[in-house]
Amino acid sequence: MNLEYSAGEQRFREEVRAWIDEAYDAELREMMAQSKNGYLDKEGQRCWQKKLHARGWAAPDWPAEYGGPGWTPTERFLFQSEIAAAGCPRVVPMGLKMVAPVIMRFGTELQKARFLPPTLSSDIFWCQGYSEPGSGSDLSSLQMKAVRDGDHYVLNGSKIWTTHAQWADWMFCLVRTSRDGSKQAGISFLLVEMKTPGITVDPLPLLDGPMPGEQEVNQVFFEDVRVPLENLIGEEGQGWTCAKYLLEFERGGAYGPTLRYQLEKVRQIAARQPADDGGRLIDDASFRRKLLELEIQVEAVDAAELRLFSGVSSGASIGAASSMVKLAGTETLQAISELAVEAVGPQGWPFIRDTWAEVQGRAAAPRPGPDYAGALLPRYFNYRKTSIYGGSSEIQRNIIAKQVLGL
Repeated sequence: MNLEYSAGEQRFREEVRAWIDEAYDAELREMMAQSKNGYLDKEGQRCWQKKLHARGWAAPDWPAEYGGPGWTPTERFLFQSEIAAAGCPRVVPMGLKMVAPVIMRFGTELQKARFLPPTLSSDIFWCQGYSEPGSGSDLSSLQMKAVRDGDHYVLNGSKIWTTHAQWADWMFCLVRTSRDGSKQAGISFLLVEMKTPGITVDPLPLLDGPMPGEQEVNQVFFEDVRVPLENLIGEEGQGWTCAKYLLEFERGGAYGPTLRYQLEKVRQIAARQPADDGGRLIDDASFRRKLLELEIQVEAVDAAELRLFSGVSSGASIGAASSMVKLAGTETLQAISELAVEAVGPQGWPFIRDTWAEVQGRAAAPRPGPDYAGALLPRYFNYRKTSIYGGSSEIQRNIIAKQVLGL
C-alpha cells in the first residue's frame, strides 16, 4: 500500500481546500454547527449541492459521460476527506449516490436522459421506498402490491422509515409484482412521482427531537397509486438484483475523515468543559484514556480505508471488505457521539428546540449552556440508526463470517 500522494494529487487537495474556503460560507457553517445528522434543511441542502454542481463536483463517483468529474479513486478519496475534514454538509445520498447508479446500470436511454441530469443538478430530490412495517432486515418479505392495469401499475401498501420523503419529488421503490417462485423473484424496482394522487406522507417523530427543518423520517401510504409502466427500471421481477446493486453504493464511502473531524470536536469541547476537580476535562486521566482509545480506533478505520482505496486504484474489488468498514465506521461514530455527550454533561440535556414549552403554548426560554452543547444529545440519539441502515451490524458480521472467514 502506497500512502504517499503524488505532487499532482497534493495540488488537487489544495484546490479542493481553496474551493471549500470560498464556498462553505459563514451562514452554512452556522447552520451545520446545529445539525444533528450532517444535513441542512431542504433549501440549505439544495444551496450547498448546487454549489458543488456548479463546480462540477456534485457526483464524484459518476462516470464522466454522465456528468461526473472523471476523477481517479485517489482523487475521490481526497475530495471526500477534505469535505469531511472541513465539516461540510453531507450530500443527500438517495439520488446522487444510490438510485443514479441503478439507472445508469439498468435504465433505458430514455430513463437516463429523463432522470440523471436533474438528479445531478439537485433539481430532483429522491427518497428510498424499501422498508415496510414488518419488512425491514428481511426486505425480501415486503408486501406492497403493484398490480398491472393497462399501461400502469396500481400500488397499494406503505413504506416506513422513509428519509426526507416530505422533501422528495420522486421515490425509488421496491414493490411486489408477483408471488410466484421465490420471494426475491417477485420484486420489481419502480420510480414513483411523489405528487401522484393517492400518496400520503406522515412524519415519524424520533428520540432526537423535531428540530426546525430537520424532520427526517416518515411513513408513506399508497392507495390506488397509478404509476406508468415506463417507470419500471430493468425488467419486471429484477428488483432484487437492482436493490443489491444499490446497496453496494449505500455502504460505500470513507468514514475516517468524518470520524477524525468529530473526534477533534470532542477534544475541543473537553478543553473548555470543567472536570470534577475544577480543572479542564481534557486533563482528566480517565477522560483522556477514552479519548485516546477512540483516536486509535479512528486511525485503524482510516488505515483500513486507505488500504482498500489503494486496492481499488490498482483494479481490485472491495467485496466483503465494505462490510468491515461499515461495521467499524458506524460503531466508532456512535462511540464518539457517546463521548461527546459525556463531555458536555448536563448542559447537553435540553434540546435546541424546547418542544415542551411549545406544547404548553409559551415561548421557549433561552437555552442554557454553550452553543455547541445543543446539538450533541440529538446527534447521539440520531446516530443510533447508523448501525441499522444499510444492513445492521449483525448482518455485516454474518457477511464477514461467511465471505471472509468462510464459516
